[in-house]
Amino acid sequence: QVQLVESGGGLVQAGGSLRLSCAASGRTFSNFPMGWFRQAPGKEREIVTAITWSGGSTYYADSVRGRFTISRDNAKNTVYLQMNSLKPEDTAVYYCAASSRITMAPIRQVKAYDYWGQGTQVTVSS
Repeated sequence: QVQLVESGGGLVQAGGSLRLSCAASGRTFSNFPMGWFRQAPGKEREIVTAITWSGGSTYYADSVRGRFTISRDNAKNTVYLQMNSLKPEDTAVYYCAASSRITMAPIRQVKAYDYWGQGTQVTVSS
């Protein structure tokens, strides 16, 4: 089992920045590909960004590419999401997730992730 706890959400004005953290415990964190997802009211959960177990490869949704950055520190069992130039449409609950799949590529599919955090609210005001 892997337990994931997100932090760092909050209320920010458009154009501002936030840094989300996801602390993992349980099984060996460094083995797991990780992802950040978000879900806005009335919408399906969607991929924001993903990173391989080594951090060597990443994926970004078109809507956040160039504004958001995912990173991980395997020594600290933590994955981060730096969000810059935030827009009102970024408002959502953000979830981190871990996958037990063995792969060299970032994982984009919601169903491929086995472990989820409880989510943290990000609200961007206009």
